[in-house]
Amino acid sequence: MLDIGQIDNEYLQQIFQNIQDGIIIMNQERKILMMNQSARRLTGWGLHDSVPFCTFCEQRKMKKNGHKCYLIENNEVPYFLSKMPIYHGKKIDVEMSTALMYTDTRNGQKEYLLVLRDQTVQLKEEEMRVSKLMIKKLIEAKESEHKRLAQDLHDGVGQSLYTVSVALQAIESYIMDDKRLNSYIKEVRKELEKVMHDIKVYSSQLRPHSLDQLGIVPTIKTLIESVEKTHNDLNITFETNVEERCHSTVEINLYRVIQEALHNILKYAQAKKVIICLCKYTDHLSLIIEDDGMGFNKAEIKNEGLGLKHIEERIDQLGGEFFIETANDKGTKIKITIPKWEEGTE
Repeated sequence: MLDIGQIDNEYLQQIFQNIQDGIIIMNQERKILMMNQSARRLTGWGLHDSVPFCTFCEQRKMKKNGHKCYLIENNEVPYFLSKMPIYHGKKIDVEMSTALMYTDTRNGQKEYLLVLRDQTVQLKEEEMRVSKLMIKKLIEAKESEHKRLAQDLHDGVGQSLYTVSVALQAIESYIMDDKRLNSYIKEVRKELEKVMHDIKVYSSQLRPHSLDQLGIVPTIKTLIESVEKTHNDLNITFETNVEERCHSTVEINLYRVIQEALHNILKYAQAKKVIICLCKYTDHLSLIIEDDGMGFNKAEIKNEGLGLKHIEERIDQLGGEFFIETANDKGTKIKITIPKWEEGTE
């Protein structure tokens, strides 16, 4: 039967061998006396190898009579970030800590505990976080600029064109008897009305005024009406149980997703029927966009297409999930789930 000392020893051995951090015992000449499995996997070193100097120690200015190793020179260092050379000359970012474990009183020999933690995953996660933040800021800046341009078109150019239209009406009253000139003015008025209509459409595409004034549901309905007017062969059904306003960030991103999806359907799908379903639940919002079009093979679409990539990026900024079901001649179904952000919440 094992005694307590043996049980404790086996227990500590299990911890030593299975802990995720690399643990190394080295002497003051940096020769490895003991190491766990994680240290072997991380570095490729073996027992009796010498621990190489990290990038910081290779480049730092040493004190007079100081030790080249910063960790050994200071006996104990809680944590320290640097690049460590490992097998095949590769260098990885690691967090290191050290502690003086043992000093032989007879000859002054010292043994140090060196703990290595791979920072590669953390750095990649940080890069991903920064990348997502940059995308978020770019989307916000783009929407802000769209809003400004839409307002300028509506209040500036639109109002100026309306003023010109009123002036033409006044001129018409003075030239009633001149048929040739009157006909010319009517042609000008017709062209002006077309330009005013185009300005209104462009302004709406940039940022629908109804989105800020009325919310997501009326704006989606207006978008659908606009699409159906120009595409008589397409039937779009919109189903929703959303009555209250959502957070403005959710509303503009959902609108852009539906706008992009309809654009893709009109351009590629050759669909006859589209169903859009926006539903609220206790803890999330669900958006489903389904068409009976051609569908496609996702493996054949490089990077899943820019349109789908933009949709995915927007949903990711909302902390949501994006799925797409499609196959050749099977139509396409986009399924989106996002947290239920209400007006006034973040």
